[in-house]
Amino acid sequence: MLPTTTDLSVTAARALLACGAIAPDGTSPVITPITGDVIATIGRPGRAEVTAAIEEARGAFTMWRTTPAPVRGTLVKRFGQLLDQHKADLAQLITLEVGKIGSEALGEVQEMIDICDYAVGLSRSMAGRTLPSERPGHRLFETWHPRGVVAVISAFNFPAAVWAWNTAVALVCGDTVVWKPSELTPLTSLACAAILDRAIAETGAPGGVHRLVLAERADADALLDDPRVALVSATGSERMGREIGPRVAARFGATLLELGGNNAAVVAPSADLDLAVRGITFSAAGTAGQRCTTMRRLIVHESVIDDLLARLVPVFENLRIGDPSDPSVLVGPLINEAAYQRMQAALASAVADGGTVLVGGDRRPSTGAAYYVRPAIVRMPAQTDIVRRETFAPLLYVLTYRSVKEAIAVHNDVPQGLSSSIFTLDQREAEIFLSAAGSDCGIANVNIGTSGAEIGGAFGGEKSTGGGRESGSDAWRAYMRRATNTVNYSTELPLAQGVTFA
Repeated sequence: MLPTTTDLSVTAARALLACGAIAPDGTSPVITPITGDVIATIGRPGRAEVTAAIEEARGAFTMWRTTPAPVRGTLVKRFGQLLDQHKADLAQLITLEVGKIGSEALGEVQEMIDICDYAVGLSRSMAGRTLPSERPGHRLFETWHPRGVVAVISAFNFPAAVWAWNTAVALVCGDTVVWKPSELTPLTSLACAAILDRAIAETGAPGGVHRLVLAERADADALLDDPRVALVSATGSERMGREIGPRVAARFGATLLELGGNNAAVVAPSADLDLAVRGITFSAAGTAGQRCTTMRRLIVHESVIDDLLARLVPVFENLRIGDPSDPSVLVGPLINEAAYQRMQAALASAVADGGTVLVGGDRRPSTGAAYYVRPAIVRMPAQTDIVRRETFAPLLYVLTYRSVKEAIAVHNDVPQGLSSSIFTLDQREAEIFLSAAGSDCGIANVNIGTSGAEIGGAFGGEKSTGGGRESGSDAWRAYMRRATNTVNYSTELPLAQGVTFA
């Protein structure tokens, strides 16, 4: 039994108010995928407001860039503390707008808190390098400086965490941020921005270091074309990336793109199949298949395919699907009807290519305007065009292989290159998969699924996934510009490479 739309509207209003946010008056509907109905209406700014936000962020940058990095870190530290206080409120909004089950929504907010902790430490550890100079009496070194205004364009499926990845790190780097969230998740965005605004006020940071714009796409395009925006960090589809990348490059702006993922797991003959089933199920069905790291392909050795499917299919058949606020539910709704139609079209194409639907794909009954579907497993005779395309839904294609070389060739034979994994107890196979001759993805795992990355490692992928890196490791460098410096502390003026000019 789904909750009433009235109950969901009240829950949304209370959570928004608890975070200190007020939705701007307007007529633009906010639809929850839980029932498919409108739970709020908001106003959306026009292009002039987007341009004004860029101007304000650019003005704040002139002060923020010279603020010592550890002082900038105090803002992010306070932000993380406030996120912890409002963890339940934000998780409620994420569930309402995305349809994530409670534990996943809470996990997303925890990810925000974790990246704040990471960024605070980063504010005292970002470092350049001192290099050996060939000239006596000279010091050669690198320094890193803030880029300027960073535009963050985020997707609906992680309406808070991906923004926090970018924003926490950008702020400690000395950048200012203008955020354009998905049009599907404005309430979560308003709550997040209100919490950050409170942290800004409490720590005395310049007010324009962060600005939220809930504009329609056509008006928000100013973020792509305005030369005052130094970096555009965009998360979304490959189609979106193909538009954004060249457009920003045309004005010599920088981009950080996190785009599609057609992620696969290889299951080897030595695999622990019980472990593999658990890892596959979460990666393929979690968030109703609406993660960029969702497992969409399963490449299984022919000697274990029957055993694996005999275990996996019943698990999919018995997944609890329904109201994501129910603690017993594991799979919530698709975001909207368009997502459902794309899934059905992909299933039809797979069957036309000779595939066999082993389980799922059907819409659950009595869901009204919402779209709940059973995660699907489709056994394919080969990796056809539809398998090579990402379908943002819980749809897992199963293929077989005979040798690890063949498995890796099939694995890499897609345009995308985000996340990958292998289930094996054979160290040689694991090392091959992680080597230069193995997975061509930005993330490669052994004996875990493709979803659930930690914030300490750099997140991102290759090929049409975009090549960007966010979150941990040295991803902070994307938000800064590098300068190579030489200091002559001698009384001579030698030239490099032995050149003389006298």
